[in-house]
Amino acid sequence: MKNFNDTLLRAAKGEAVDHTPVWYMRQAGRSQPEYRKIKEKYSLEEITHQPELCAYVTHLPVQNYGVDAAILYKDIVTPLPGMGIDVKIEAGIGPVISNPIRSAADVDKLRIFNPEEHVPFVLDTIKLLTEEQLDVPLIGFAGAPFTLASYIIEGGPSKNYAKTKSFMVSEPQAWFKLMDKLADMIVVDLKAQIKAGAKAYQIFDSWVGALSHEDYQIFIKPVMTRIFTELKDENVPSIIFGVGASHLVMDWHELPVDVVGLDWRLPIKQARQMGVTKPVQGNLDPTLLLADWSVIEARAKDIIDQGLEIPGHIFNLGHGVFPSVDPDVLKRLTAFVHEYSASKISNRF
Repeated sequence: MKNFNDTLLRAAKGEAVDHTPVWYMRQAGRSQPEYRKIKEKYSLEEITHQPELCAYVTHLPVQNYGVDAAILYKDIVTPLPGMGIDVKIEAGIGPVISNPIRSAADVDKLRIFNPEEHVPFVLDTIKLLTEEQLDVPLIGFAGAPFTLASYIIEGGPSKNYAKTKSFMVSEPQAWFKLMDKLADMIVVDLKAQIKAGAKAYQIFDSWVGALSHEDYQIFIKPVMTRIFTELKDENVPSIIFGVGASHLVMDWHELPVDVVGLDWRLPIKQARQMGVTKPVQGNLDPTLLLADWSVIEARAKDIIDQGLEIPGHIFNLGHGVFPSVDPDVLKRLTAFVHEYSASKISNRF
């Protein structure tokens, strides 16, 4: 194995780096022809249940793009069946729940999650990658309690999260019990991923931007504080990310988390002006990957320049890679981020 590239880990701690590290959300997946060929034969669930195949899919963008980290191929709902939630990933829809939670009694029925029993295939994939294949960090991940709750209460994806918000404010006792049960699952799941070899983790609170600042502080922030606090002793970098959540960025900054992920709506410079001093991750608008290279390069330069003003920047998109993105664009962008940031850093000394 080649020398281990720990650039992302150092950037996540705010340490000096030779270049800005880069990885892409959904880098392993629909934009890759090799992946599309696999998906002709296997579903997401079937891929994740085969460690060698899942490791191949996870490793593929590292080989193809030269990124500084791999992100484990699975879904945020992968652990839910272990809790008694019947979930299927429907093509073109997303997670669909056949037994949604609608009452306090439903919350009480949730089972205790055991990673070794319920998702051994995930842990085997991580071990295979980190012991034999990767020379970059593997990022493990989990869904956050609100985002997971939005699926298991709504029964699937939602545009307004009406059932979720109604349950949250109308049944606060049951809501907080649900948050605690999901937090228990997230903590043991991420601890198992880290024990298996993950070198960092990201918590996706993808849809929490649908909440007001006040509701976030009341109904979500306490459980997020608990999760990151309980994972601190693992001594691996932590990242939080959500979409449309710029109004919550200072609440995220106050959590015991290492890296604040930004979507494309909030420039890094503005986040710094708001008071974010921790390392940040982001945040090229993923739609721009479909634009001319001159546009992509100009926007990437601006993001890198903003990220270099304070130590601690991980280049990423403001959300996931679209299926229609040309893989060669991601390869070219990765090389550009590395080369441009390295030249800027070297010129400082």
